[in-house]
Amino acid sequence: MRKILFSLTAIAALLTMVACTSNDDIVKDNELPVITDAGITANPVDCQVYSRGETIPFRYRFTDNEELGNYNIEIHNNFDHHTHGTQKDNCKLDPKKDSKDYKKPWVYNQDFTIPRGDKAYDAKQDIQIPADIDTGDYHFVIRVTDQAGNQQLRSMPIKIK
Repeated sequence: MRKILFSLTAIAALLTMVACTSNDDIVKDNELPVITDAGITANPVDCQVYSRGETIPFRYRFTDNEELGNYNIEIHNNFDHHTHGTQKDNCKLDPKKDSKDYKKPWVYNQDFTIPRGDKAYDAKQDIQIPADIDTGDYHFVIRVTDQAGNQQLRSMPIKIK
């Protein structure tokens, strides 16, 4: 009986020590990654104008204090003049369009992987604008996420003629 009681006490003590270990030594990454044009010629920029059938040469630098994860590029219409709260310049907008007047609004949404271990990455993509889309105001949205799941967003108004 003493052996069983001793064994149960030892197991309880061990479980208590394991359950009470501190995670205070683990440093959590709470810093957002950065979308920057430092040291490069960034593209696109606010209010840039493109034509249907052209290519948008995407060039931006991403940095993070720990490790980058991936990025996403999204292009969608801004026919209703909505904002994402990250635009710097007030671009001249075309008149608002009613959704019933949309014929072929363009939506582009693509994820890209950043090599493991990178704290800095120069992103380069050439994005073909379809020749048959609706012209007008669009948003070019960049999202970069680090390995901890922190995400930074940058949205730029562009125009497609």
